[in-house]
Amino acid sequence: MKATLGTILRVFYQPWIRGEEKLPANGPAILASNHLAVIDSFFLPLMLPREVVFLGKSDYVEGSGVKGRFIAWFMRGVGLIPVDRSGGKASEAALEAGLARLRDGGLFGIYPEGTRSPDGRLYRGKTGVARLALESGAPVVPVAMIGTNIAQPIGKRIPRLKRIGVVMGEPMDFSRYAGMENDRFVLRSITDEIMYEIMRLSGQEYVDMYAATAKARLAQGKSAASQADAPGGRAAPEAPPEVHEPPAPATASPAAEPPAIESCAAEPTAAEPPAATPGDADPVHAAGLAVDAPASRDLEAADAAGVEAGLAGGRADTTGAAPQTPTHDSQEGPA
Repeated sequence: MKATLGTILRVFYQPWIRGEEKLPANGPAILASNHLAVIDSFFLPLMLPREVVFLGKSDYVEGSGVKGRFIAWFMRGVGLIPVDRSGGKASEAALEAGLARLRDGGLFGIYPEGTRSPDGRLYRGKTGVARLALESGAPVVPVAMIGTNIAQPIGKRIPRLKRIGVVMGEPMDFSRYAGMENDRFVLRSITDEIMYEIMRLSGQEYVDMYAATAKARLAQGKSAASQADAPGGRAAPEAPPEVHEPPAPATASPAAEPPAIESCAAEPTAAEPPAATPGDADPVHAAGLAVDAPASRDLEAADAAGVEAGLAGGRADTTGAAPQTPTHDSQEGPA
């Protein structure tokens, strides 16, 4: 089928490939590719020298009627492993089929996004690719499909004529995480690293939301790039209530020194005695007589002495004794 169908596709679509030398020549390897259209599973196997099988939704091999049976035959011919995307044990069975392919030393292709991109952007990868890498020990080769979403937009069955490209990156070794396949943080880290390489090769805008979530939002009439979603498709926390901040105070300039204020009060002077009035005048000063202070003191002392003498005389009169006159003894000569 590859020889017949490959010749037709090469003639009409003129596909190109870059980096095919990075594909391991032998041994197991996981091809992790972006997923833009159904024809991704046609052109990638067509461009590789080794046979590769892909996981695909089980609807491709469960069709009825002539058309359905033809599609099922075609998908099995290109190596599609059907996957029940309802999850649980069905998905585990698909991963086991991939592990069996890798244990046999073959190439196994997987679309980490889990479904086609609804708008051509690259969406968050699921961790199944990381689990495969750790449990198998196989290297992961990042792959970017170019232009398939333009050749076959969602809803278009027959792709239009458009050149299709394939870009392959360096194989990625995750043996440093051996034995940690049950650590969800390790699985997420590996998956994000793979998705980053695919983004770098394809040039797509990355959206940290699952493609299935984006499709569900579009089906509800919402935007796949709604700002209500935080990275990882989780609901963003509600914004806090608006707070009205008071206006910021103006920047204060250096305060100038206040001008000196001259006091209106006169400097204190020696208090002058109030002018004497006629009613308050001293009798002596009123008569215009100037009395020296020493003379006044002498007069007061004399007055006091006189008073004392008068008092002494009064005491003598009261006793009745007459004052005695002092006598002088004289010596008489001989008769």
